[in-house]
Amino acid sequence: MKAYNPAGEPVQIVDRRNRPVDVVPRRVMRQRRLIHRASYILVFNRAGELFVQKRTMGKDIYPGHLDVAAGGVVLAGESYEDSATRELAEELGVRDVQLRFLFDQYYEDTDNRVWGRVFSCIHEGPFILQEEEVESGRFMSIEELRRLSRVHPVTPDGLALLDRLPARENSGGRFPRSR
Repeated sequence: MKAYNPAGEPVQIVDRRNRPVDVVPRRVMRQRRLIHRASYILVFNRAGELFVQKRTMGKDIYPGHLDVAAGGVVLAGESYEDSATRELAEELGVRDVQLRFLFDQYYEDTDNRVWGRVFSCIHEGPFILQEEEVESGRFMSIEELRRLSRVHPVTPDGLALLDRLPARENSGGRFPRSR
């Protein structure tokens, strides 16, 4: 079995307009704080609750934080959609679900500069958590998550994308609400 080491993965680097400009190892992307792409998948159950993960302490960014989405860095030569499918299978063991595109978003803070593509899906579980990345997880309402965020750190890029969700209309049940 191959040792888990994402630091050497080839990452697609982009400019502020999300145009590809380079490919570098993940560790270089983090060291230089380069703009990259990431996929985010919000996993809801039929009741409209969101599956929230607790990141392991070994994560290269936001260790130990709660995370609203499965997902991760888009690798060189990979589309957002391929990344989302791969990450969902790797992190949660979820395969063969329909992903719904929600929106693209640019996020920047002192540690992270990323163009994210946000998807949602509905899955009831069970989940097979990737032990290197996900310590635990459970379904909760977005309101419960917001209350919890007052006492426990939540990934800031995840909070930023949640801030865009209430403006989205619930069209035909394709995007569940937790209200």
